[in-house]
Amino acid sequence: MTWLEANSRDPISPGDRLRSLIQRPEILQVPGTHNAFAGLIAKKQGFKALYISGGAVTTSMGLPDLGVLTLEELCFFTRIVFRATDLPLIVDGDTGYGGALNAMRTIRELESAGAAAVHIEDQLLPKKCGHLNDKRLVSPNDAAEKIRAIKQTASKLIVIARTDAASVEGLEGAIKRSKLYVKAGADMVFPDALPDSESFKYFAKSVPGPKMANMTEFGRTPHFTAKEFEKFGFDLVIWPATSIRVAGKALQELYAYIQKNGGTEGFEKNMLTRTESYKLTDYHQYEALDSTIATSTVPETTGNDPLKNDE
Repeated sequence: MTWLEANSRDPISPGDRLRSLIQRPEILQVPGTHNAFAGLIAKKQGFKALYISGGAVTTSMGLPDLGVLTLEELCFFTRIVFRATDLPLIVDGDTGYGGALNAMRTIRELESAGAAAVHIEDQLLPKKCGHLNDKRLVSPNDAAEKIRAIKQTASKLIVIARTDAASVEGLEGAIKRSKLYVKAGADMVFPDALPDSESFKYFAKSVPGPKMANMTEFGRTPHFTAKEFEKFGFDLVIWPATSIRVAGKALQELYAYIQKNGGTEGFEKNMLTRTESYKLTDYHQYEALDSTIATSTVPETTGNDPLKNDE
């Protein structure tokens, strides 16, 4: 069933679906997706929830991850990924785009766009990636008040409190802040940029409630598997910007190949075939909704398309 058809959406809210996934005994693995097509591919691989990274979305727009993304742009990306996948989305809400009132609007707009959860961080603007140096934090009480405010406006949406305090105030500072945020109503806490396994274990033992981990590459956190995070005491792990990094590397290789060879012949093995792309976007199911459109057939080519007869 396509998105255009009635009753094509899951009747259970995205927030409630995500709660059920988090409550399962095994850790929830959530890959980042920088656009709707990436989301469809992740869904095809069996993932039950997806992550919308402010950094990945900003990079896809050709901008640096310095808090210059607008709420309207973030809502657009959230909306199109949710529309394409109908999966629960965890969305990076940065600082909430301002003070308490701005953060409340951020929650309302993102929940309307399809978000199942939003995390708000305790940095001052201009914010930085949590794995970079010299971050500046708001006071713990101000951050807690923002969490308290956005809990008033969230309907089914899960509110996640992110703290960047570990590399600024130390692990004890991050723990103290996280406890305060839980008391203010946060449904889950997210300590970013913890540097080792012992820090994750100590944090998990010290802070009540569900916890989210960030397994970004090229950062302060060494590589851990989902199972390792589960043993540390975490309930959910994201790979936030991996998809845009992989896509960027693939595009770099593609354009270098065209520049060198004057075309793409011989590079097809690195591409999705036309048929594979059509299957991911339900091309023929959409086409069948309009009887005035003749059913399309995939052109015969010399390239290897293993699915061309599997329509």
